[in-house]
Amino acid sequence: MPANQRIPMTALLSPVFSATGLLVLSNVFMTFAWYAHLRNLAGRAWYVAAIASWGIALFEYLLQVPANRIGYTVMGLPQLKLLQEVITLGVFVPFAVLYMREPLKLDYLWAAVCLMGAVYFTFRGGMARA
Repeated sequence: MPANQRIPMTALLSPVFSATGLLVLSNVFMTFAWYAHLRNLAGRAWYVAAIASWGIALFEYLLQVPANRIGYTVMGLPQLKLLQEVITLGVFVPFAVLYMREPLKLDYLWAAVCLMGAVYFTFRGGMARA
């Protein structure tokens, strides 16, 4: 397929949805691996938290690796990375507010607006890969 020819959106939806779903699940595990120990294991030695986090991170990688491989079939690397960043913010904010009991801030909205601008500029030419 020539580089200037676009791929029909219906052919792209399945890999995009599959990659997105796996990345959402992956980010839930990643967020817990990175931050839950601050609440749950605060009184334990750092290496106990590190081992627990590694155990959780294993499940994150079991989802993230196939997600990235699937996504890379239809998205360029910058698009795939930006998708992951948007998902990370979408997972992190509810985690911070509901699980870690952090206050909800208007800055989260502004961060989301900036990411949406990045999404526009990264995806405005369509999917990067055939």
